[in-house]
Amino acid sequence: MKPLNRQINVLVLAGAALLAFAVTRAAVAQEPTPSKTIAAQTRVSRGGVITTVKGYVIDSACTFRNDLKKPVSPECAAKCAKSGSPLVIQTEDGVIYWPISADMPATNQNDKLMPYAGKMVVVTGRPYSKGGSKAIIIEKIEPLGSAQ
Repeated sequence: MKPLNRQINVLVLAGAALLAFAVTRAAVAQEPTPSKTIAAQTRVSRGGVITTVKGYVIDSACTFRNDLKKPVSPECAAKCAKSGSPLVIQTEDGVIYWPISADMPATNQNDKLMPYAGKMVVVTGRPYSKGGSKAIIIEKIEPLGSAQ
């Protein structure tokens, strides 16, 4: 009976190791691959990864609380931002990018986004991802009509 118990223990350990490997692989694979559309184009430059994102500059509270696909109006987005709500970039497929500062200590990014509140823009910058949230250090922002 002892050899059978040893074989069972070996099989249980092998199964646990295989399960741990599969869970680790699944966690690594959860980060989505950038699409080939302008909604999320990614490339590597000398300074690291650069991403181009197309989306609406929208008030963060409105998009979460009201499940908005786009801003109610530029005036509405600007009013909430002036009251202190952070502006974010929301792609057409609903991905939200939090604009973050390249400086430490970090600085507020609403001033940079305020001229585009409620409008569709193309943003180029350095992307970050943590715990399912996405952020971007904005290097360039243009209204969609003038983006090249």
